[in-house]
Amino acid sequence: MARHIARSWEGGTSRRLRLLAHLKRILKLDRLRLRGPNGARDEFILAATAQNLRKMAS
Repeated sequence: MARHIARSWEGGTSRRLRLLAHLKRILKLDRLRLRGPNGARDEFILAATAQNLRKMAS
C-alpha cells in the first residue's frame, strides 16, 4: 500500500514538497539573495547541488 502511494502522482508531489521544505529550513533558502530570474535560478541550482552532495555523502 505504501509503495503504491509513493509511486502515485500525490506521492511524487509530496516528495518534491519535502525537498523544497528541506531547502528552506536547513539551507536557509527562505529568501533569495541574488536579483532577477537568472540570479534566483542560479541560487536555487546551488542550493539543490548542495543538497545532492549532502545526500551523496551520507
